[in-house]
Amino acid sequence: MPSVSTALDLLKATSRTFYIPISLLPSQLQEAVASAYLCMRAIDQIEDHPTLPLPIKAKLLRQISLNLQAGNELSKVEDFAKGLGGFDDQLEEVTLRVGEWALLAPDTISPRIWDATAAMADRMAYWAECNWRIDSEADLDCYTFSVAGAVGLMLSDLWAWYDGTKTSRMEAIGFGRGLQSVNILRNHLEDLERDVDFYPTGWTSKEMQGYARRNLALADAYTAALPKGPALLFCRIPLALAHATLNVLAQGKEKLSRGDVMTIVAQLSKIAS
Repeated sequence: MPSVSTALDLLKATSRTFYIPISLLPSQLQEAVASAYLCMRAIDQIEDHPTLPLPIKAKLLRQISLNLQAGNELSKVEDFAKGLGGFDDQLEEVTLRVGEWALLAPDTISPRIWDATAAMADRMAYWAECNWRIDSEADLDCYTFSVAGAVGLMLSDLWAWYDGTKTSRMEAIGFGRGLQSVNILRNHLEDLERDVDFYPTGWTSKEMQGYARRNLALADAYTAALPKGPALLFCRIPLALAHATLNVLAQGKEKLSRGDVMTIVAQLSKIAS
């Protein structure tokens, strides 16, 4: 069976920002959140791959979706990676090992993670096929729900599964959308270089910042309503980083410095401990 230590090692190498809050979670919930994060990182790496043709991206994403939908109590690691073998030299480790992440969570919650990841992979395939064309705010809402708002809903399910924590599902969507819209702002120039623009037609960074702040207000409400415990511990770190990043972008800076990131994470981790 996959080990949580192996997952945390890759998580640390992949995203220090999320490694810390996940590493602080209690057993079982830690496995569940790590499973969800790495499964979604696996498909995200396909969506963001710099050289794979769009039809291949869509094909691989739908294949992973089907693999997850076929999951059951007898599934093995290799069952979740069917159809990826011909791309060993192009896909990243986190993607090729998706079966390990799918089987990491306790079986009382893992099917929910499979469902969320399968649905997201299907939605990513759709967006890849249309080259992420976003004409209106409604399109943007659709995209940010597809890849992030739905993650907020899944996190709410994980909190409820672990200790019965209840949350607003509408605010959960805002939590995901808020974080994603900050990512869109931060990566805008890089996205344009690969001919992808997540800004609706006619929007500038001013409108996107307004969109991000509206959704971060929902994220603030979501986090403020959480009781003291693991859900609050997890959510406040990425939320604080999102606010800080948005503030520096609004000042015309490129991004939050690595030192600022680590200071925020260290302060909130100290509070948690």
